[in-house]
Amino acid sequence: MPVISVPYAFNEEDLYVDLEPMTGHRLFLKCEGFNFAGSIKLKAATEMVESAERNGILTRDSILVESSSGNLGVALSVIAASKGYRFVCVTDSRCNLAARLMMEALGSQVHVVSDEHAAGGLLGARLAHLRELCAADDRYVWLSQYTNPDNWRAHYGRTAPAIARRFPQLDVLFIGVGTTGTLMGCARWFRAWHRPVRIIAVDSVGSAIFGHPPGRRMIPGLGMSVRPPLLDESYVDEAVRVEEADAIRACRHLAERGFLFGGSTGTVVSGATSWLDRHATPGLTPVAIAPDLGERYLDTIYQSNWVEALYDDDALPPPVERDDGRTDREEHASDGLLP
Repeated sequence: MPVISVPYAFNEEDLYVDLEPMTGHRLFLKCEGFNFAGSIKLKAATEMVESAERNGILTRDSILVESSSGNLGVALSVIAASKGYRFVCVTDSRCNLAARLMMEALGSQVHVVSDEHAAGGLLGARLAHLRELCAADDRYVWLSQYTNPDNWRAHYGRTAPAIARRFPQLDVLFIGVGTTGTLMGCARWFRAWHRPVRIIAVDSVGSAIFGHPPGRRMIPGLGMSVRPPLLDESYVDEAVRVEEADAIRACRHLAERGFLFGGSTGTVVSGATSWLDRHATPGLTPVAIAPDLGERYLDTIYQSNWVEALYDDDALPPPVERDDGRTDREEHASDGLLP
């Protein structure tokens, strides 16, 4: 058992879930949420901060500032608290309440923007607010996860080699996309590997990453309203888009087996399953990356009222009839769990 003195020193790197009993396909899910930040974003946050320190960009008087939909903000909050930096996270109304409360508990300030930017939506509004902060005080240091190459270098140096060690016969790798840091780091590493690996990017419907028009997205984590500057499509073999209702169904299906994952993970699992439905061949070794766990989504994707209000009943499994003739939803309503 490791003994650590700083929270970012611990990250479980070699835990996988065999999803075949749940998906009907051979599929291994790399779990990245078992660290003190609760998501894969701890890797990018650590790499970006330590690189800025090595280059003299961060000093004792610096104030870290970053745009995040939640997970990176929590990761930077963990690191900032440990290293003694002040941190301001600029987010928007889609950020989960749990993530905002975690950041504040760790001593960070959270600025929530609610009005969309004319050109870039909520992300554009967040970036505009960031620029205003940096222009007003030169102590602010913006790491810029959207353009910072240390974002993908974290996964080039750690995530991809870890997968290769565990699965030397890897054939297909499914990676959810937002800033595309995980995608580009892993894709670059496997491009030079001893055997070809198909890199499948999993995106959300409503995301503009691969040239589609931006649309409504209510689940934070994956997708962007603009094309990410880090993206190089020459490293991507195929992109799969997933409806948010399908991501929610995937999360709830996994939860029925005791695995509580986040919305990003549900998106990746849904995308991987649909791809395997079309392309699976005997002996294929596919791996999908699960960016986060599900505790921060208890009041959204695991809350039936929230889901029904946004997606009708499409994202919910059919009601299960009990022995007394009532459905599980009727039972929850009579217990005060549903209105």
